[in-house]
Amino acid sequence: MRTRFLLTCLAAALTMMIAVPAQAGGTATPADRARAIATALSKDGLYIDPAYRTALPQKLRDDVKAKARALGYPTYTIILPLTPSDEFEGKESNVLTLVEDALRKPGLYVVVNGGSRFPWYETRELPQVSEEKLRASRSRALDDTGYDAGPTEVVARMYELLAAPGIPKTSTRPQSKPPARYSEEGGHGGIVALSIVGGLIVLIGLGLVIGRIRRGPAAEREKAFRIPPHVAATVASERRRRLERETTAELTTLGSQLAALPSTDGPGLRHQQAALDDHAAAGKVLDASTDLVDLVGAMVLLDKGRREYDAAVAAASGRPARVGQDLCAFNPLHGRASGKPTQIAADGSTMPVPLKLPLCTECRQALRRGQAPASLPGNDGPYWYDDSLWARTFYGTTGDDLAESVSRGELSK
Repeated sequence: MRTRFLLTCLAAALTMMIAVPAQAGGTATPADRARAIATALSKDGLYIDPAYRTALPQKLRDDVKAKARALGYPTYTIILPLTPSDEFEGKESNVLTLVEDALRKPGLYVVVNGGSRFPWYETRELPQVSEEKLRASRSRALDDTGYDAGPTEVVARMYELLAAPGIPKTSTRPQSKPPARYSEEGGHGGIVALSIVGGLIVLIGLGLVIGRIRRGPAAEREKAFRIPPHVAATVASERRRRLERETTAELTTLGSQLAALPSTDGPGLRHQQAALDDHAAAGKVLDASTDLVDLVGAMVLLDKGRREYDAAVAAASGRPARVGQDLCAFNPLHGRASGKPTQIAADGSTMPVPLKLPLCTECRQALRRGQAPASLPGNDGPYWYDDSLWARTFYGTTGDDLAESVSRGELSK
């Protein structure tokens, strides 16, 4: 079911890319498209783009609607494909703004790019629910649903949590998926890894399926189907731009929260200063970033800053700080590490000083099978083949403090 949905998503995206020249001479405007969606939402609170309707069984749609009705306030859910060439310039924030202006009704507005699982939201004249609960419900929904969950499953879980009393707590489920933290106006939750890696996985999956369908007895010796390099490059480039937008939004959000944090002393002061240092270093890296490896470095620094900020808030309230796992050292886009740090060997022999790295479940399992983990790519192979600050410290999981290293100018070495 999910494979079928992913293939439908890709087919829709490719169809839209092919149709761009034909649409260039049309008269449709973003406002026209938003009005059409708003009209559909006024009749049915769930709008699903025609490109995805065959990929979403009726029971999944009914589940979203039932969970939305249980909230007791108007909810408008939108699932559609987004690309840079569409009416909304590929931005969920544009969809929310224009549809809300077209519908002009109070309620919770939620949009999901059909190829993703990350819900964006806005509220209009809705005092019944707080931003804190919305943000916590979305983050918990992303944690609770599986890595391969579809958008309707995530949204349904988010609505279920919103209907429950109180603020959802952080999931205790071991995380082997990307951290749901970054976004723009909709909040700072996010699925970074899905944004970048997901598109490539979908493309490869489509290639395998098409290759199998077309391969007959006489074609067994033919070349395997391959996605053209320029298509893969385009997908990767778009995912990188989205990650940059989301990281920039988190930089602004965390900066505002740090500015509003009252001064403290003791452990709280140390955490507060560490958060400020991480935030400053992330801004410096983001400004100087030239590739994905640097951009992920800024994301890692912001994640460290966010955890230090949470610890400072806890200390100010007299609560113990919750210690969270680092992001995966081989690929921070995989999400948080699980279990104890893993000892790594070099060239088949144990290092003189054992190197222990925090790794996600997938990377640890790959090492146990004697396989290379799916590391973040660098200039020539895994990123840790490069001579960079990120490679030398495995994104701050070994050695000196990462923010301090950036402040000393080691980023350019």
